[in-house]
Amino acid sequence: MVTLDFALNTAMQLPAEQKEMLVEILQKRRIEERRKEIAQNAKEAREAFHRGELKEETLEEALERLHASLDSAEDE
Repeated sequence: MVTLDFALNTAMQLPAEQKEMLVEILQKRRIEERRKEIAQNAKEAREAFHRGELKEETLEEALERLHASLDSAEDE
């Protein structure tokens, strides 16, 4: 297993142009990872909805619930 310290030390040995390329590649790969996570979450949510585990709600209800959860998160 590669440690973060080892990876950073190795990356610092690269020429400046390759360091920039490495940063861009890592950013793009992280974006793609996040897209896959979001797609998986959406798939699971759709499946749960079709199984009847989630209820329909209006946009206003969803926003109200979201705001309430954000308010309670700020209080913590």
